[in-house]
Amino acid sequence: MPQIYSNIDLFEKVLDALWLRNEVISNNIANVNTPGFKSSSVVFEDILKKEIEEKGTGIKGYITHNKHIPIGKKGLMDIRPQVVINKNTALRNDGNNVDIDNEMAQLTKNTLKYNSIVQLVMKEFSILKNIVNEGRR
Repeated sequence: MPQIYSNIDLFEKVLDALWLRNEVISNNIANVNTPGFKSSSVVFEDILKKEIEEKGTGIKGYITHNKHIPIGKKGLMDIRPQVVINKNTALRNDGNNVDIDNEMAQLTKNTLKYNSIVQLVMKEFSILKNIVNEGRR
């Protein structure tokens, strides 16, 4: 039964990462005129891709007691998006490196991804609803 919701759990992780990216981009846009401000970005897709590619490889220790130390490979549900500050570039003399055109393009791209994932979640729930309704017959 828990595997039925595995896609939804993964979609929840992706939506959380996309929401964090939206906040980071909004912060970058809000600070476009702040001298010395360095833009940030969110790394998630590469981490997710790496974890999916390595799925089935490696050993993961099971925790059966709250004092056990987690060992081995992490699962998909343990991955977290990372916020990275872009310190190595400066577009203006005041040290600010926010490119407003790039940020607006990233915001649009992120919004489209978010809406696509929401539609996938709605489709998953629709499938589950159909399964429940057909099971009643």
